[in-house]
Amino acid sequence: MTLTKSLLIGALAVLGATTTALAADKITLRMSTPATETDFRSQGLATIFADGVKDFATYQPHYNDTLFKQGTELVAIARGNLEMSITSAQELAKLIPEWSIFTAGYLMRDPEHQRKVFESDIGKEMFQLAEDKLGVKLLTVVYFGTRQLNLRIDKEINTPADLEGVNLRMPGTDAWQFLGRALGANPTPMAFTEVYTGLQTGAIDGQDNPLPTNKDKKFYEVTKQIVLTGHLADMNFFAFSKEVWDKLTPDQQATVMKAANDAAAWTTKQIVENEASLVDFFKEQGLKVYTPDVAAFRERAQKMYVESDFSKDWPDGLLERINAIQ
Repeated sequence: MTLTKSLLIGALAVLGATTTALAADKITLRMSTPATETDFRSQGLATIFADGVKDFATYQPHYNDTLFKQGTELVAIARGNLEMSITSAQELAKLIPEWSIFTAGYLMRDPEHQRKVFESDIGKEMFQLAEDKLGVKLLTVVYFGTRQLNLRIDKEINTPADLEGVNLRMPGTDAWQFLGRALGANPTPMAFTEVYTGLQTGAIDGQDNPLPTNKDKKFYEVTKQIVLTGHLADMNFFAFSKEVWDKLTPDQQATVMKAANDAAAWTTKQIVENEASLVDFFKEQGLKVYTPDVAAFRERAQKMYVESDFSKDWPDGLLERINAIQ
């Protein structure tokens, strides 16, 4: 063997070993979510976020509650058993009572108001609470759509009184159940993965979700109407293990943050555009879509929240600060 060939083989061996070592050094970011693979949140993370962190991390999504059940992800992150999740204000409020203010109906006006609130000192303060109390780093907020009522019954809904006795599926946390009562319904806890069958069999009379979710999960196949109550400009948060975060270099942390913000911005844009087109889609599927007396719903909901035990946990002056952001 010539010296040149020997050196070349040696160089290739070193390069191969280095490549293997670099691959082994990559961290794995497991994402647990009840969302489907086609959900806009899932798509944004699987493409934009995953591509953004690919130099030092492998993004590994687990959809449809296949890794951890909905509502258990934050505890799993806090215990070091999970790296990432898509969480909600309702799930955070279950563990941090101060967060319950963000579960209140008719609080956020629209996606832009939502973004401004969480980019302000309010967001910094509330994100810090999650770090201090849970060991969970919230990377960014993402608009999840405005929640509307989706019912399998024919009864027309104009005011909260019309929802009396209606079994409305809501997630099982206290915050979600209270929202269902604030709307005038009988809130019924049920796992998200069971909602389609629940509507199909009549175990529940309806559910509430943003229009893109209704389409993505094909709830329109087993329901008859959508009532545009607009009761919650819903939000999610990309949650990240603080333990993992602290092991990243400052440059890696900045990259993770940028990738999360880019994914959130893309997701929000897709959802806003999609919502605008979906009313016609659902009408084409044979559903009745209409707007009730939203003022009546707003008045009842806000009154109930202010008078509830939830408001006792709200940080002093926070409601006024949120309302003041234009």
